[in-house]
Amino acid sequence: MTVTLPVSGTTVAVEFDPVEVGQRYVSERAKRIRKENLGQFQGLTDVVELDDSDPWTPRSERQSVTETLEVAILGGGFGGLLAGAHLMRNGVTDFRIIEQGGDFGGTWYWNRYPGVQCDVESHVYLPLLEETGYVPTKRYADGAEIFEHAQRIGAHYELYPATLFQTNVTSVVWIEDQQRWEIRTDRDDLLHARFVLRANGPLNKPQVPRVPGIAEFTGRIFHTSRWDYDYTGGSPAGDLVGLHDKRVAIVGTGATGVQAVPFLAEDAKELFVVQRTPSVVGARNNWLTDPQWAANLGPGWQYDRHHNFLSVLNGHHQDENLVDDIWTHLMPALSGQHLIDVPIETLPVEDQMALAAIADMQLMREIHERVDDEVADPATAAALKPWFGFLCKRPTFNDEYLAAFNKPTVHLVAAPDGVESITPTGLVVNGQHYEVDCIVFATGFETGSTPTDRYGYDIIGRDALSLRTHFSDGAKTLHGFFTYGFPNFIELGLSQNAYVVNYTYMLDRKARHAARVVAHAQGAGIGTVEPTLAAQNEWVELTRQSGQQRLAYLSNCTPGYYSGQGDVSRGFFNDVHNVSEVEFWDMIDTWWATGEFEGLVLAPATTTVV
Repeated sequence: MTVTLPVSGTTVAVEFDPVEVGQRYVSERAKRIRKENLGQFQGLTDVVELDDSDPWTPRSERQSVTETLEVAILGGGFGGLLAGAHLMRNGVTDFRIIEQGGDFGGTWYWNRYPGVQCDVESHVYLPLLEETGYVPTKRYADGAEIFEHAQRIGAHYELYPATLFQTNVTSVVWIEDQQRWEIRTDRDDLLHARFVLRANGPLNKPQVPRVPGIAEFTGRIFHTSRWDYDYTGGSPAGDLVGLHDKRVAIVGTGATGVQAVPFLAEDAKELFVVQRTPSVVGARNNWLTDPQWAANLGPGWQYDRHHNFLSVLNGHHQDENLVDDIWTHLMPALSGQHLIDVPIETLPVEDQMALAAIADMQLMREIHERVDDEVADPATAAALKPWFGFLCKRPTFNDEYLAAFNKPTVHLVAAPDGVESITPTGLVVNGQHYEVDCIVFATGFETGSTPTDRYGYDIIGRDALSLRTHFSDGAKTLHGFFTYGFPNFIELGLSQNAYVVNYTYMLDRKARHAARVVAHAQGAGIGTVEPTLAAQNEWVELTRQSGQQRLAYLSNCTPGYYSGQGDVSRGFFNDVHNVSEVEFWDMIDTWWATGEFEGLVLAPATTTVV
């Protein structure tokens, strides 16, 4: 049919009715909206019936540490690793990293479920490749390779001796007369640090649904981030021989479920895939890295690749698409330029938005066609088709997931209301009882709460100001780094800075900037670094205004962590500064290069700088 854009009258030829598709989006969303929103989940640490202990590293006892130092880094995932690496590169060696896990890696330390893999090209996702002399073995690295690279960074920059593993922060308090933060841990450590760099990350607290009867189940039950290979057998590469005589239910079909299902389907006697909302599942098309290509990489190759990747994603013209992956085709396609014969910038804004909505539906139609091509049973195929905007949920990419439903031992249990209850021998979905020996929760991580809620400790700034309270209605920062009332506190996670697709690139850029600020303060005898309230307020307003269009899009989305499970005010992207990430980091570099530190107050030290 032909669709006419509302203002310019430009026509667009498509093979579907956008009005009908939009109505289907609304009806499918309504099936899944719950009044509890985020309250329908609970943190894994809050469920005493499930095991939240570390399955990967036996707990080791150690003496408590009491020391005064320049920097405390909270978290040893890629954010903390990059902070340590860039501090070292800037000559700042007096720091500690505090990490809950038994090794570096963060989410890649905990997530070792079968099939775990990255959905961003390895050559741009893995940071510090040139610096560590490593080239990934394949286009999309497995989790084990990513974890090994985290260890590689830790070893290369000698970060292991500086790290307190298997340690949880319990309190962080600013001591005004010392110009230092007091950090306490569950190991009775007492650290006094001039700077605190928070790098805990957004995916640190696994969650499971609040389901009646969870304590009654007599089989094995676990979350994917605490995979029990003693029970299943095998490894992240598969061969789950312990499941050959087991009936298994996996709850959740987001990115984790999509990756794990093919391996469970291969080895379980019978598999029930409990799906509340279908995922977008595109083609992965993975391949091994060409050794000759790797051998010919010249100096600066990863920087060039990063810049090219981000430029394409953010709509900046490039003569060549170096990465040439799913994302670099997806993001430009969402504009809809390919559907019209005139330059999109010549259209009125209303028409650009209408065209983008049509392009979004077109992409979803292609996803539906892929389902039909891959899944033999029409009813199963229909249930696997997602009906929502393409970017309502994180798209997934997998070449085995859809085909797994062609196995006679694999059953899709489509349940918009989710699991109703758990019994001693199984679970109830849609009023039907499914007897199983094992339940696997692939239900992700808590993302809608404030960071201080997720991390289990608060940060208390000047005049006893609680960061948990201060951020309860959203982050308040300058450039996503600094917060008024919290001197020498630097946020390294997603917090009012630009971000698109590649999280580790964002972490690397934030760590680079934080390290040079700390190094400057140390070298210049500066005691405190803190934004002015006026500069912070201006940035907060700019950030919130920049996100209005994205929030409008997400407010019509099916529930998921992007949309705060239906409460868009608690969505994942609420504190993103929605501008080109290329332009954002250019702005940060220009801000630094001027040497004026506009918006910050750099006060001299009143105590001796270590």
